[in-house]
Amino acid sequence: MNAPAVYDIRVLRADYAHPEHAAALVTLLDAYASDPAGGGDGLTDFAKAHLVSELAARPQAYSVLAFDGDAPVGLVNCIEGFSTFACKPLVNVHDVAVLPSHRGRGIAEQMLAEAERLARERGAVKMTLEVLSGNASAKRLYERIGFASYQLDPAMGTAQFMQKWL
Repeated sequence: MNAPAVYDIRVLRADYAHPEHAAALVTLLDAYASDPAGGGDGLTDFAKAHLVSELAARPQAYSVLAFDGDAPVGLVNCIEGFSTFACKPLVNVHDVAVLPSHRGRGIAEQMLAEAERLARERGAVKMTLEVLSGNASAKRLYERIGFASYQLDPAMGTAQFMQKWL
């Protein structure tokens, strides 16, 4: 019987001022945006050039990175919002990305645990995220770690994520 694989995965809060973290964030988000789950188009040159400085300018934003040794392999971007009903912060998990070569190793779960720890530090009442209906493996992970579709009144149905481009 083979021994389980050992991975040197390091998960940490990104420091937007750290050049290695900044480069990793752009590289990983571009890889995610290039993937069918991210729309398949990659980041624009504008986004690549300005993403890190724009995140750094927003105190409500934070990111979590995963490294395999020195190689960046995972990213979670979070944006703090506000729950009016609870009158407390909430954190939206805006991006969850793991390179295809490293999927299935529990990296997303580790990054989301760190994102949750940071959300709790901020006093957040809940975390939210969106997931494409066809991304079964991500849905299984999110449900396993406690995310669920939500509703306020069963007669009104579950909430749906919608968008309008401006």
